[in-house]
Amino acid sequence: MTRAPRVWLFILLMAGLTALFAGLGLWQMQRLDRKNQLVAAAGSRAGLDPVPLPPAAIWDGMAADQFDFTPVRLSGTYAGDAPVLVFTVLSDPRGTFGGPGYWIMQLFELTGGGRVWVNRGFVPENRMHEDVAAPSGEALTLTGLLRRPEAANPFTPPPDPVARRDYVRDPARLPPPASDASSIVAPFTVDLVASGDGLPQAGETVTSFPNRHFEYALTWFAFAALTPVLLGVWLWRQRHAGGRLAPSDRRD
Repeated sequence: MTRAPRVWLFILLMAGLTALFAGLGLWQMQRLDRKNQLVAAAGSRAGLDPVPLPPAAIWDGMAADQFDFTPVRLSGTYAGDAPVLVFTVLSDPRGTFGGPGYWIMQLFELTGGGRVWVNRGFVPENRMHEDVAAPSGEALTLTGLLRRPEAANPFTPPPDPVARRDYVRDPARLPPPASDASSIVAPFTVDLVASGDGLPQAGETVTSFPNRHFEYALTWFAFAALTPVLLGVWLWRQRHAGGRLAPSDRRD
C-alpha cells in the first residue's frame, strides 16, 4: 500500500474514533438524566407515609416513573405458588447477611382483586437450605416500596421457569400464577420493609445511588476533542517529513 492510501485510512480511523467518543459522551449524558430522575424519585418518595396500593383497575395506566419507590400498604394472602428465586449480590447490606444470594419473590393475592409479586427479602446462598416459606392462607397487611420492573440487559441470562429462578425482578418474566393463569398480575413489584432479624432479610431496597455519569461524559468528550488535535499534529509531521531527504540521499 502506498503512502497516500495509508494516510487516508488513518484519517478515517481517527474520524471514526472522534465520532465514537462523542457518542459515548452523549450516552453518558442520557444516563445522567435517567440517574437524576432515579435519585430524585428515591429521595422524594421513599420517606413518605405508606398509601394503599393502587387498585388493579388502574394498573395498565400507571407510568413506571410516577410510582417508583412509593411506600404502599397491601392486604391479602400469599398465594400457594412456590416462590421465584432471583439471583443477586448484596454488596452493601443493611442487615446481617450479604454477598451472593437470592431475592425471594412471592405472589400475593390482594383483598381487592389482582396479584402482585412481593419481594420478601434476601437469603444468602449458603442459607438457602433453611425454611423461608411464606405464611399460607393467613390474612396479612404488608408495607413496602412499590418498584418498577427491573430491566434486563443483553448479558442477562434467560429465566428458568422449571427451576423457578431468574436474574431480574420483572413481572413480565416471572411465571404466571399456577392456580389461576387468568388472574391479573401487577406490572410492578413491592419490596417489603425490614420487619425483624430473620430470613428473608427485608428492607434492602437501595435508595441512594452513586452518580458519576457527568464525569464520564466529560472524559469521553475530552477524548473526542483531543483526537482531531492528535490527527492534526500527525498530519503536520507527515507533511514536513515528506519534504526531507532520506539519509541515503544526503550529500557530504
